[in-house]
Amino acid sequence: MSTPILEAEDLQKSYGGRRAVDGLSFAVAPGEIFGLLGPNGAGKSTTLAMLSTLFPPDAGRIVIDGVDAVREPNRVRPGLGFVPQELALYPALGARDNLAFFGRIYGLHGRALEQRVDAVLDVVGLRDRAADPVRTFSGGMTRRLNLAAGLVHSPRILFLDEPTVGVDPQSRNFIFDHVRRLRDEGLAILYTSHYMEEVERLCDRVAIVDEGRLLALDTPQALIRGQGQGLLVVGLPPSALAPEARFADALHAAARATVREGLLYLEVRDLNEALLELLALCKERNVALTSLRVLEPSLESVFLKLTGKRLRD
Repeated sequence: MSTPILEAEDLQKSYGGRRAVDGLSFAVAPGEIFGLLGPNGAGKSTTLAMLSTLFPPDAGRIVIDGVDAVREPNRVRPGLGFVPQELALYPALGARDNLAFFGRIYGLHGRALEQRVDAVLDVVGLRDRAADPVRTFSGGMTRRLNLAAGLVHSPRILFLDEPTVGVDPQSRNFIFDHVRRLRDEGLAILYTSHYMEEVERLCDRVAIVDEGRLLALDTPQALIRGQGQGLLVVGLPPSALAPEARFADALHAAARATVREGLLYLEVRDLNEALLELLALCKERNVALTSLRVLEPSLESVFLKLTGKRLRD
């Protein structure tokens, strides 16, 4: 990896007695899309808020473009772009007026502001609707304008928090294409999403977090290769999951078995062999399956293996 533009080291943040972020460390390079994955409550939003200098960490360091962002947040803010999950737009204003407002906040004026607003309207394909009130826009158009608002001041780092929630497939693909283009132009992008396929498709590297801690960090391809042949997520009666039943130990095709939240997670060497063996064992012991998910190696199976949770929980 080239010299990082953003470095987070041992970040910690607590609310009351709950540790929201617990020793999180990673770095993001220019021209990289870095994915942050985790179930609800994993600490993603708190991490983004600290990185974007909305509030400081309790402990740890954040260095952005060589500047200590905790000690000198005002020095780094002009280079940060933040696109929140909640839309940050004025519905009664047109697209151009919305962007001009945000541009002025960042110190743009006159001809420089006009040129930059025109440029980002072109980027998100809304030049022909520039004067129309935002309240007349579709969900996809509004999301694209939300992205433009985070780009109007030409940031060096862009934080995208669930940028495609509620958009149509065409707008989603449009956003994907332009996020890649921004990456190719050298912008560092930190991307969170509830859509696992988005992260697998877009991100150069992925950090999986839960309960404020880093569980894994690598390229999507490397994480998937490390998964093995697949994962079975099996619902069984409590008696079959009890330690004394040793149900999982009888499955020779399982490389590893864990029980979490009432489900049996089987990392398997051969999905077909393991599935046949599981069904035969259930029949032999007269055990009824209550649920079954068969997952080929993917980022989703890696996520479930590490957290034992659905991303949408």
